[in-house]
Amino acid sequence: MRGLFGNDGNWIAAGVVSAALLVGLAFLTHFPFLVSAIIAALVFAGLVFVLAPRQLFEGLDLTTLSGSKVAFARELLAQAQPAADRLSAAAGSIADKDMKAKVKNLSDIAADVISKVETKPETAPSVRRFLTYYVPQAAEVAEGYATLANRRAPSQARLANVGAVITKLQDAFVHYADSLADSELGTLDVDLRLIQESLKEDIGR
Repeated sequence: MRGLFGNDGNWIAAGVVSAALLVGLAFLTHFPFLVSAIIAALVFAGLVFVLAPRQLFEGLDLTTLSGSKVAFARELLAQAQPAADRLSAAAGSIADKDMKAKVKNLSDIAADVISKVETKPETAPSVRRFLTYYVPQAAEVAEGYATLANRRAPSQARLANVGAVITKLQDAFVHYADSLADSELGTLDVDLRLIQESLKEDIGR
């Protein structure tokens, strides 16, 4: 049941709130215990749904898509999302403004690609390597930089080396983001040519 409506977090939060409500109604405001219990139960059920974490492809009409494509995209995103979260957290833990901005940029690109793949699961193959390799590796490198920088006497040479890798990762992230955008354009060039031909035929120019 829990797997259908979120994880432990939303159930625990709902339980705490409803328990506090039950105590407040029954013992502080002297509501009849049965009425208090019913209200608390209704609040608990509502909070379980409200606080449930968002599911992948929520709101997407999956009946129009190939089951294998959706399954493939789901597998890739399930691997990439935790790494993207780590990348975002690493950006927040880096004090150096320039490096923080670079890692934040990587995090933003990763989030954008993940969002686009979720919207269009059929595009997942074009960014498979990005999701399964570059995002986890970027998270690892960013976390390593944060750990090094937080030492009392960090090695400037090592920081520079790790920073150089993060800078190079910018190019890889942009490359894959652009390749995804290119795949979304699809038949744009063909469509433009056909429109131009139609315009020339219909209006002479």
